[in-house]
Amino acid sequence: MRTVLSMLTLAAETYANDPYVVEKEEKGWIPKTFLDVEKESALFAKALIARGFKKEDKVAILSEGRRNWVISEFGLLKAQCIAVPLSIKLLDDEIPFRLNHSESSAIVVSENSLDKILSIRTDLEKTPLIIVLSNYGGDVMTRAEAAGLRDGKDIILYSSFIEEGKNSDESTILELEKRLKDIGENDVVTISYTSGTTGNPKGIMLTHLNYYANSADAVRLFYIPERARTLVILPLDHSFAHTIGLYVSLRRGLAMYFVDARGGGMAILRNIPGNLVEAKPYFLLTVPALSGSFMKKIQAGVAAKGAFINGIFTRGVQAGIKINRDGYRKAPWTIKLLYGFNYFLAKKLVFPKVLNIFGGNLKFCVGGGALLEVSQQEFFNAIGAPIYQGYGLTEATPVICTNTPPKHKFGTSGIVLPSIECRIMKDEENEAEPGVPGELIIRGENVMKGYYKNTEASDEVLKDGWLWTGDLGYFDSDGFLVITGRAKALLIAADGEKYSPETIEEAVLNYCPYIHQIMAYNEQKKTTTALVTLNESEIKKAIKEKNLKTAEELFAELNDSFYSFRTRTSIPSQWIPGSFAIIQEAFSENDQLINSTMKLVRYKVRDFYWNRIEAMYKEGGSDINKEENLKVLQSFFA
Repeated sequence: MRTVLSMLTLAAETYANDPYVVEKEEKGWIPKTFLDVEKESALFAKALIARGFKKEDKVAILSEGRRNWVISEFGLLKAQCIAVPLSIKLLDDEIPFRLNHSESSAIVVSENSLDKILSIRTDLEKTPLIIVLSNYGGDVMTRAEAAGLRDGKDIILYSSFIEEGKNSDESTILELEKRLKDIGENDVVTISYTSGTTGNPKGIMLTHLNYYANSADAVRLFYIPERARTLVILPLDHSFAHTIGLYVSLRRGLAMYFVDARGGGMAILRNIPGNLVEAKPYFLLTVPALSGSFMKKIQAGVAAKGAFINGIFTRGVQAGIKINRDGYRKAPWTIKLLYGFNYFLAKKLVFPKVLNIFGGNLKFCVGGGALLEVSQQEFFNAIGAPIYQGYGLTEATPVICTNTPPKHKFGTSGIVLPSIECRIMKDEENEAEPGVPGELIIRGENVMKGYYKNTEASDEVLKDGWLWTGDLGYFDSDGFLVITGRAKALLIAADGEKYSPETIEEAVLNYCPYIHQIMAYNEQKKTTTALVTLNESEIKKAIKEKNLKTAEELFAELNDSFYSFRTRTSIPSQWIPGSFAIIQEAFSENDQLINSTMKLVRYKVRDFYWNRIEAMYKEGGSDINKEENLKVLQSFFA
């Protein structure tokens, strides 16, 4: 039977006493083995059954990645319940819709996120049992009692819940055996809610077969030695981390180390550097925002070592980029001869020390979640920690294609997974010509069952077995898939012509180091505009190195750099932003302008900064906009 539980059972036999999930405690890193997870998840299932949970009851999970997150999910699946993984980055008022829509009967929550649940209980249509992922009472139960919850009835500690499983009666044990036999490959494993970048979130139903097929493809494409380690930095509710973390680990006996979450969200960020060194991961899962942060910290750290070391490093990176080119076609011997010494010197003297920040054992990263700038791919490949960009969406469980160590090309999303059929459509009936962008559609065992309680939305994207992704792309001459953007996020000019904003945004980010974030805008206008936030460290560096004295001089430098992509790309002139507005603060999750997967929520950014956008289109708007931009830049000279 092709189910995630059959994978767990096989892993418990094959890798019985090897560590599967590892969490940091006061005494250090404490593992639970594959056999531990198999056994403890059965106890969790018995406790659910004993409390009256039935087949297809929903159980939400709101927690940082940790051992008992994983055990809880396997346990509820053994009881034939359905998991509803939620992001810890959700705002309080975003949670009720998901719990109400999924009709969740219980919620597994960490002590760090408990207050969110306590604050929204009155907004829930169904009162869920709260299972707290904490092995101690202390403050957790004090907070619960203050909110009027009864210990053991409304709320229970995970450890106490497991004890209930241990004390279950014979009828419960027999019922669990029956349910395990009844589990089918088309049963739903998770209802994963979309990030809501285009409105209300939809519940994506993913089955055992979906996860089984996608994880099998991933293992076929990536060689990962058995019993290797990874540090799980991405949240487990992220479909990318779910499939490549939880389920690929079952297939290869991998040990998943979780970032130390004691102390909450800010503690997680602080703990990542130390945890990387301690865990010594073989590979990492990453998203552009995370890898971009790593790149900036590496560059700043090396620069702090002084001009001599920084010179070796910088010349080495530049040489590596020249020699490796796009990753698919390496440079001719003449280029290798010209740049070889600088590359060799950096690889011997500097790069190994830089890579020690990742634990010293890192072989590669796999990137997903959003388009990864080519500049990041070139940089990490040059220093010896390549990021292989992939593409997917939760509706596809999620991986559709990926670059791999033996076959990769920067600027693309790689090759389509072996079991997936993929077409590029010009319209609903006709395929696009080779090299011509169109909508990407796929068919395979990884395609979702549908949207929960939303037949209309399901029918819009599932047609004759094909998933219409809503993403635009094309296959290049080497067979690599290039994603150009979202169909619904297209810029639309006054004449009805359309263009992908991501193409423009990626170009600016690749060639302008001063820009941190950008959103291109055109809704039936004659010209395109953009909103940008600044990379403050690069701005300060430019002021110092170029001896800039005024905001006007800084703006001239920024403006030249912003438009430098024009001569380096083939973007049509009509789509090049006629002006850009500098925003003082970065787009963030706090103001809901970025979602939990670090993607721009475009309509919210547009609405939030509508005054700045509107001003760029008014008569005399260019002068007004420049004045506002200079105000922001003046702050660097205060």
